[in-house]
Amino acid sequence: QVQLVESGGGLVQAGGSLRLSCVASGPIFNINTMGWYRQAPGKQRELVATITIYGSIHYADSAKGRFTISRDGAKNTVWLQMNSLKPEDTAVYYCNVRNTYGSDWFGQGTQVTVSS
Repeated sequence: QVQLVESGGGLVQAGGSLRLSCVASGPIFNINTMGWYRQAPGKQRELVATITIYGSIHYADSAKGRFTISRDGAKNTVWLQMNSLKPEDTAVYYCNVRNTYGSDWFGQGTQVTVSS
């Protein structure tokens, strides 16, 4: 069974930092991309950042300059370093893994709350 376990969420004041981690385990083969999505209350889930096995990175405009995504392919682990957090970053953050066949897996999510 595929499992994505996120950690690192929490409550932080505006301007603070958090580092999210996600470890993928189980029968996941041919991983192509790992990344992070988020969903705020009343809003649709949106992409935050992705990184491919080749190191190609994509950030949402809201994350550029503040967030940094990285991964360890050998350990199926992806991190999201979030700096200069804003109240509008408050959301549940979900780890995502996509393989070369286009199949997606999501974790259960970790809550990030940024107070003003």
